[in-house]
Amino acid sequence: MAKRSRKTVYRVMFVHQDKMYELYCKSVSQSELYGFLEIEELIFGERSNVVVDPGEERLKTEFAGVQRSYIPIHSVVRVDEVDQEGINRVRDHKGSGSASVTPFPQGSRPGRE
Repeated sequence: MAKRSRKTVYRVMFVHQDKMYELYCKSVSQSELYGFLEIEELIFGERSNVVVDPGEERLKTEFAGVQRSYIPIHSVVRVDEVDQEGINRVRDHKGSGSASVTPFPQGSRPGRE
């Protein structure tokens, strides 16, 4: 059975300054910098010149000229290999309801005062 040739696309989700970033790229690897994930070749959709997504345009401007980006491992939420690229986006992370993590309550141990 012949392998079909397809380009691998990754969706990387990470948190930076109380924002959740969702970026599409062609390459993801463990960085030589300890504790960092390396993403390369960010994909920005050229869907139409008539309809412009301001969120994706802002990201395109933010990452203009970036060849490679290093993301701290502790900030990465998820990395998926997907069939095709989607829309890059940034959204608020804090106060997003079920997406925020509630710390386990700390109480005193039984039998100690």
